[in-house]
Amino acid sequence: MSVPRKPRVFLVGSSVKPQMDEQLRAVGGMVADLVDLVGQATTDDLTALAPARPDLLVVLGGDGTLLSIARHLRENQIPIIGVNFGKLGFLAEFNVEDVRTYLRGLNGRAPLCSERALLEVAVENAGGASHSGLAVNDCVVQAGPPFRMITLAVNVDGEPLTTVMGDGLIICTPTGSTAHNMSAGGPILLPGVMGLVITPVCPHSLTHRPLLVESSSVIEVTAVRCNAGTTISLDGQVSLPMHAGQKLIVRRYPHVLKLVTRPDLPRWHTLTTKLGWGQLPTYH
Repeated sequence: MSVPRKPRVFLVGSSVKPQMDEQLRAVGGMVADLVDLVGQATTDDLTALAPARPDLLVVLGGDGTLLSIARHLRENQIPIIGVNFGKLGFLAEFNVEDVRTYLRGLNGRAPLCSERALLEVAVENAGGASHSGLAVNDCVVQAGPPFRMITLAVNVDGEPLTTVMGDGLIICTPTGSTAHNMSAGGPILLPGVMGLVITPVCPHSLTHRPLLVESSSVIEVTAVRCNAGTTISLDGQVSLPMHAGQKLIVRRYPHVLKLVTRPDLPRWHTLTTKLGWGQLPTYH
């Protein structure tokens, strides 16, 4: 009888969390008998990641760390186990003890993954593309200082949709629907929904509402009027200046984030327990 091959695992830790080198060593020692540990690194130097060719990443930090790693992987997405050392842990479902339990239970099987859409973002000047990047959660145009209203013309699949005057615009994936989009009054989408959300931020209008479009849509946002500090933000981590006349182009990236999920948790666990969705008021 053949012995199941141990998964090749690489550990990544947030470079901004305290004592992360010690945490990485501790987790490595905890799982060393269950996996083929092929390397470890912190987020400030990931040069060793690609040559290690891991089957699985264990990412220690929190949702922000996981977002940055997913963008770093680009087309080379591999399953990620997120270990929460942060606050909310909406994407990073595991704690340190959970990781060992989960890896022991794999027993040679492929991990169960939730496939999450990514956004491909390009900013074009009149002469062509000037910058491109990826986002897991969202691409947000923010008015910025001096905080006057900005004007954005929005096209979808080459057809004019609307012009938004206000504080900005959010374009998000289903994963990002519980981030900035939710705070701005946009809808919450389950990860498997094939769609993208367009949510105006504080529009100076009674008629603008969040809009769900097909995941195949190409969304173009032209800056008609901007502030000196108007900014495009990717996942709240990468910032690009936006100037009048520039065009922002957002479409679904052809590759997906592979997020390992805990099989012992109910489907609605994170939404109800961490965000408190649907909880009844407390009566006294």
